[in-house]
Amino acid sequence: MAGPEHPFAPYVRILGRGKTLTRSLTIEEAEAAMAMILRGEVLPEQLGAFLMLLRVKEESPEEIAGFVRAARNLFALPVPAPKVDLDWSSYAGKRRQLPWFLLAALLLAQNGTRIFMHGAEGHTPGRLYTRETLEALGIPIASTLAESAAHIEARNFAYLPLAQLSPRLHAVIELRPVMGLRSPVHTIARMLNPFGAPVMLQGIFHPNYMDIHQQAAILLGQRHMCVFRGEGGEIERRPSKLTEVRTVVDGVAGSEDWPPLLSDAVQPTDQEMDIVRLKAVWAGEAEDIYAEAAITGTLAIALKTLGRAADAAEAQKKAEAMWQARDRANLGIAA
Repeated sequence: MAGPEHPFAPYVRILGRGKTLTRSLTIEEAEAAMAMILRGEVLPEQLGAFLMLLRVKEESPEEIAGFVRAARNLFALPVPAPKVDLDWSSYAGKRRQLPWFLLAALLLAQNGTRIFMHGAEGHTPGRLYTRETLEALGIPIASTLAESAAHIEARNFAYLPLAQLSPRLHAVIELRPVMGLRSPVHTIARMLNPFGAPVMLQGIFHPNYMDIHQQAAILLGQRHMCVFRGEGGEIERRPSKLTEVRTVVDGVAGSEDWPPLLSDAVQPTDQEMDIVRLKAVWAGEAEDIYAEAAITGTLAIALKTLGRAADAAEAQKKAEAMWQARDRANLGIAA
């Protein structure tokens, strides 16, 4: 005789009742479902079915907002929490170009912007991830939110791996080789913003996720953010391409088109992916037109989102001036 229904079963049923009866979860349902997942109250079979039903249906902004709420409720924030200007997520990894966006972020930190960066690594073979790059550059990696706060106070920049930020979400991301597909956790993790930074940057690979990120941010009360298709899915402008940027400004959704910075429409592929070149370009020991365009182009989008430029042209001008004035002896970190 069958026992009582598992408490998580209704959430699987909502997503899997067929073409005419299936619907998206409400914010409240999504928050409750993710809370159960994060507390370890879900069977492996249920988790797999839930994730893949969401993947086939494609998650809604309400679902993502509810999932993020549940994750945020479990963060043990230090008291007092640090003031953070910008939340920067890094979950894709790079395979065609070095992570030039890191130099843009570190340059912002050198100029006084307080940045919290979080990300995951290793879930897709053949990619260069942020943690190993920062370690090679001599940038310390935080192990807790409290240590992240100390790093921000010391150098305006902190990086915390998802494995430490939310071990359970990290475990779900690590299921990608098992499932063969990305899960909604890749979207959820990008939007965690644990310190409640007033400005959030988002990079995605699939353009149809721009609307989901934008609308979920509004539902979460994020006043300022932007999302665009970045190189490899990271927050890095592709300088040879027109960049559509979806924005939230004072809580209102918008869209901007940022023109290409380079005339060559073909994006080069770096066959070596040697991290040492990041240091060389920063120090001015190596010249790389593509790299500088990627760095300043990414920096320009960040400056515009932070409200420090009125339009794309002004943002690019300020970014290029900031790049020229960088402290080449210190890799992004003020002495």
